[in-house]
Amino acid sequence: MNKNKSNFLKCIKKSWKYIRKTKLQLVIYIILETLVTLTIVIFPALSSKIILAITDNLLDQVIIISLISLICGIIYTIAGNIANRFSQYLYIKIVQDIQEKMTEEALKIETKEIDKNGTGIFIERLNNDTNTLADVFIVIISDLIPLITKVSLILSIFFINKYMFIYCLFNVVCIFIIDRYRMKKFYEVSNELKEQTEIKTSLTSEIVRGFRDIRVLNIEKPILAKMKQVISSCNKKSYNLRNIRRKYNLIEGIASEIFSFGFIIFGVYLCSINKLEIANFILLYMYGSNIETALTQLPVILEEIKRFDLSTERVFEVIENNKYAKEKFGNETIPKAHGDFEFQNVTFSYDGKHNVIDNMSFKIRANETVSFVGKSGAGKTTIFNLLNKSYPITQGKILIDGKDINTLDKDSIRNNMSIITQNPYIFNMSIKENLAIVKPDLTEEEMVKVCKIACLDDFIETLPDKYNTIIGENGIMLSGGQKQRLAIARALLKKTEIILLDEATSALDNDTQSEIQKAINNMKGEYTILIIAHRLSTVIDSDRIILIDNGHVIDSGTHNELLHKNEFYQHLYQKELEEN
Repeated sequence: MNKNKSNFLKCIKKSWKYIRKTKLQLVIYIILETLVTLTIVIFPALSSKIILAITDNLLDQVIIISLISLICGIIYTIAGNIANRFSQYLYIKIVQDIQEKMTEEALKIETKEIDKNGTGIFIERLNNDTNTLADVFIVIISDLIPLITKVSLILSIFFINKYMFIYCLFNVVCIFIIDRYRMKKFYEVSNELKEQTEIKTSLTSEIVRGFRDIRVLNIEKPILAKMKQVISSCNKKSYNLRNIRRKYNLIEGIASEIFSFGFIIFGVYLCSINKLEIANFILLYMYGSNIETALTQLPVILEEIKRFDLSTERVFEVIENNKYAKEKFGNETIPKAHGDFEFQNVTFSYDGKHNVIDNMSFKIRANETVSFVGKSGAGKTTIFNLLNKSYPITQGKILIDGKDINTLDKDSIRNNMSIITQNPYIFNMSIKENLAIVKPDLTEEEMVKVCKIACLDDFIETLPDKYNTIIGENGIMLSGGQKQRLAIARALLKKTEIILLDEATSALDNDTQSEIQKAINNMKGEYTILIIAHRLSTVIDSDRIILIDNGHVIDSGTHNELLHKNEFYQHLYQKELEEN
């Protein structure tokens, strides 16, 4: 019990920074709930007095007591209504604050953690655990106040009749012992269920994002089989959890019925031996339902506390740094980078075993256009991932304008470079909103200008809503080439001195590629441009080409220089000519 109490208090302490923002409303809510509970407690006492007054033929007292009961009923209704309004406000506010913070912290998690765990654990915790945390917190308050009042009621029985008090106390202990066993099983299965739900959420997300490939590959059956297996496992855990509730609710329900029957029998016995007065027995009987609900309410609150603990732990595993590693940056700033890069003996591994980049060194000068060429898997894209610090290097140093990347803050790294990937993510918004993400004060003139440079404006003008056209999740309404051109336009809006193009023209036809190549050539000399290209025809005009193989720099030079001196490059170029 002490461990559970300690864990609950720890979870409350963690959550309090988000709850305390609404502490005034919380205090009002607690006062209102207390008022509601007190009126509920008063009703049985008033009812017992009415019965005694009728029995003694004191009709004037019946009217007076009934009037008091009416006033209490009105107070109960009004206070309950206002309390419900405050509980809704508290719930929405707490969820909003925690979800905002969790989203902020989730975006700081290292890319390798996302790669390893999938997106499901973050989606599930953001959508469900934050709601559970806020919801359970409100439920605990709304249940705890009546429970405290009813426990106090049980204690007051001591002053009415110590024998009845001992009987009630014995029943409380019995219910508590039963519930201890339930909570242990409940926590274990709840945790397992949440883990299975995360797996289901991840798989669902993958199926939705990859439904086109699933159709093209005709793999609906194995995917459905996998989903069926995951859903079955999830439902099994859910059934086990419900079974635990059902089993122990049955035991506690039977125990409660036995307690109610025993309460009457024991009360009758005490009256028969003159150990309990009839008036007090009637009063205790009227409070019997309150005593009974106190016994059944305790297990419910303990279950809610467990749910609160579990959801709080899962939410704060993301918010805090105790489970998922967060990106780390320095404090040094570069407001406007010149564009010099240097790799000094850089080594990197995704899995900690096999080096994708191995002791790599090279320099890039500001405003130079440099292309990286090599076979698939040689480490080209990884170079870009390390340059923008999506992954931390294992050994060596990366310098930007002569400063170690590990000493720079996030804005100095990512606000100074624009990256256009092979498969850029396009948001389920309009074209205009997708562009405004990188430049909130975007003007119509700027928008049209960058789209013309990216050879996208002509296509946009054919759309019914033009720039206000919603293009679907991940730009599903656009072709691969159109998505890349939108990404190019988005990158141009950032107006950074450094532009990284990772296979950015791979999905374009030859005519469009030629237009994009012209746009890139127009930027030459004014920006540091780094290009990863599969087609060598796109890098011929680069100031320098760095040849990569198995994580090493094996040569560098202009297209003509490499064509004359490097057999590996000659082979790549000759192969491309043959394919064309």
